[in-house]
Amino acid sequence: MRLRERYELVTNMRLLIAGLGSIGRRHFRNFLSLGVTDIILLRKNLSTLSDDELAGYPVENDIELALEKYKPDGVIVANPSSNHLEIAIPAAKAGCAILLEKPISDTMDNVAELEQAATYNKNRILVGFQFRYHPTLRKAKEIIESGALGKILTAHSHWGEYLPNWHPWEDYKESYAARKDLGGGVIVTLTHPIDYLRYLLGDVGSVSGFNGHISPLVLRDVEDVAEIALRFSSGAIGGVHVNYFQRPPVHRLEIVGTKGTLRWDNSDGILHHYDMPDQFGVISGSPSPAITSLYPLPDGFDRNDLFIAQSKHFLNVINGQEAPICTLADGVEALKIALAAKQQK
Repeated sequence: MRLRERYELVTNMRLLIAGLGSIGRRHFRNFLSLGVTDIILLRKNLSTLSDDELAGYPVENDIELALEKYKPDGVIVANPSSNHLEIAIPAAKAGCAILLEKPISDTMDNVAELEQAATYNKNRILVGFQFRYHPTLRKAKEIIESGALGKILTAHSHWGEYLPNWHPWEDYKESYAARKDLGGGVIVTLTHPIDYLRYLLGDVGSVSGFNGHISPLVLRDVEDVAEIALRFSSGAIGGVHVNYFQRPPVHRLEIVGTKGTLRWDNSDGILHHYDMPDQFGVISGSPSPAITSLYPLPDGFDRNDLFIAQSKHFLNVINGQEAPICTLADGVEALKIALAAKQQK
């Protein structure tokens, strides 16, 4: 397709954004920056952010009426997790492509209805796990798939952040992340590691662990910490630690194989590959030192680049140029693992 034709396809697209909190605003700005200006806003006017940037765009508050009136090409589901499916199911039945924020829901209730609607209408549903677009995590996948790490033995992700610092403009106690009724809790809110470990290492066979509310943070019936043990179908064993109270924040990953180790830290985005030249389990004389390769982020990389890449991909999903790289099935699996972890006390 010629560049001009592709540009015209993008500028002629109509998007509906459901939910105009922090992530909904990010999607709004990013699609505008990509040339999409025909945007409808579906909202309940509960956002604590200023509405100045939204002036002039049509606003609806009923999904069925909005779908019938505007017939959008794509729907972005960015409202609280507990309300995702009340938008996604009608959008799927209407035949829209959908960018469905993670987690796809906070329960498995009605997930089968979404799957059925998506299958019947041949929907294109992209789940919003933006770390799948991270340059050095994608490099990690490339290294793993090349066999350079040998057999993967263990994998661990640690992600801790201080919840009151997330959205300084609002009371954290009222945020979706702190409230059970809005689908909050640290496990489903910080579910990215569950998805990117599946992306890197394949399916998970079993889940166990512990979780609870142990900090002084004021939360509404949700956990603020979890240790989640995972056994992958490949035989590898690993886990995910998430918490709402760590200062300064930490988000890192380590994957250990028979031929080496990968270490990644989100703070600088650098992937460290430690290649061990000795045969595993056999030491003859002095062991050779590890050969270390560093893979930095591209110059000028910004966190929003992950969301821009996701938005570009979604536009290509809408126009049929690409298949979703994070499918509804991926979103369902991540939710199943998260819910299994929540049941572990």
